[in-house]
Amino acid sequence: MRVLVQRVSRAEVRIRESSGITRLAGRIANGFVLLVGFTHDDDVSRLEWMADKVAGLRLFADDEEKMNRSLGEVGGAVLVVSQFTLYGDARKGRRPSFIEAARPEVAIPLYDRFLAILRGHGIPVESGEFGAMMEVDLVNDGPVTLWLEQ
Repeated sequence: MRVLVQRVSRAEVRIRESSGITRLAGRIANGFVLLVGFTHDDDVSRLEWMADKVAGLRLFADDEEKMNRSLGEVGGAVLVVSQFTLYGDARKGRRPSFIEAARPEVAIPLYDRFLAILRGHGIPVESGEFGAMMEVDLVNDGPVTLWLEQ
């Protein structure tokens, strides 16, 4: 499981329909955008570890401007976007290989479970739609960006 965490002051994801019209799927103010990818051997224990890690990350400033506060302490939310391309391998050739990315029949239940585990931490969670063509707008605050892998 790979997660790219971006601390944001605001973010939203829209789904691009085949008609060309876009619709809002999720929107947050202060919090994290999580770009999430799954691989073949991911399981619930990895999802739980990652959700615990995200919930506990202290990436928000305290009164001394040090990164000492978590999502819960600042009333933050998460916007979770599935992104199989996190498992893209472009070391050879010009076109990335995605063989390390979990197939949808494996990844969709993992994605849904990850959202549920995050919500279980009391974190407000918004999300995109697995497999949809999405447009993500965000304001990276800092910028602060972390790569998490489990």
